[in-house]
Amino acid sequence: MKSLKHGKSTSKPEVLNISEHGFWMLINGSEYFLAFERFPWFREAKVSEITNFEVHHGSHFYWPGLDVDLSINIIAHPEKYRLIAK
Repeated sequence: MKSLKHGKSTSKPEVLNISEHGFWMLINGSEYFLAFERFPWFREAKVSEITNFEVHHGSHFYWPGLDVDLSINIIAHPEKYRLIAK
């Protein structure tokens, strides 16, 4: 007997945990860690500001309370992108 293919993930992206070093997001079934060292815009943010984000086009994330806009590529590979804002 052959198993059926899995369908598309219906889980919405979410923040799983926040620590003193950064936070974890679940996006399309994969976990990503956003370290405050690499994503300094979140370091002084309130929990409510980190957990309040919008998903645009399935791969862009916008935090309106912080005016931060990140793509999945930046989240997955922050070492490839230099920080612009200080």
